[in-house]
Amino acid sequence: MSQSNVLVLVGSLRAGSVNRQLAETAVSAAPEGAALTIFEGLADVPFYNEDLDVEGASIPAVDALRAAAGNADAFLLVTPEYNGTIPAVLKNAIDWISRPYGAGAVSGKPVAVISASPSGNGAQWANDDTVKAVGIAGGNVLSDSALAVASTFDKFGTAHARENAEVVAQVSKVVADLVDATKTLVDA
Repeated sequence: MSQSNVLVLVGSLRAGSVNRQLAETAVSAAPEGAALTIFEGLADVPFYNEDLDVEGASIPAVDALRAAAGNADAFLLVTPEYNGTIPAVLKNAIDWISRPYGAGAVSGKPVAVISASPSGNGAQWANDDTVKAVGIAGGNVLSDSALAVASTFDKFGTAHARENAEVVAQVSKVVADLVDATKTLVDA
């Protein structure tokens, strides 16, 4: 059996963000036979513009994102909530990997979404909007594997998310479900 490659896209660019910590927790929770990789270049990807996205054009940050997405068997999207919705940097990444329309790198691949917020709703609005955007882009969203982590200040304090056993178990389940979904596609 081949290895499942999961590309992790984080909607917060801040190095110490809880969402970044959740992505790091997911990487460390990868089961045997799976590799999760956090894409590090989202801050360099220009806003999607069809005038830039033309045949023969080369934008290094976009090329790197599309190559990583093309090599991925699945996607884990980790998002905070900015003003009640998905951060622009994550939506922009979805826009770039969804092109060309109907044949983008995300099309038909399993996708899971994790959101986190200090609020009591756990960034559920951003989670919902991320599910909507990536689903319309053609991703096969695992709706039963969504995770919204609420009250992060109370839950983590100054500790890393990986120090909370309950959250580690929840993230591990999302990762396991996502990896299982890639195997189901291979076996089909």
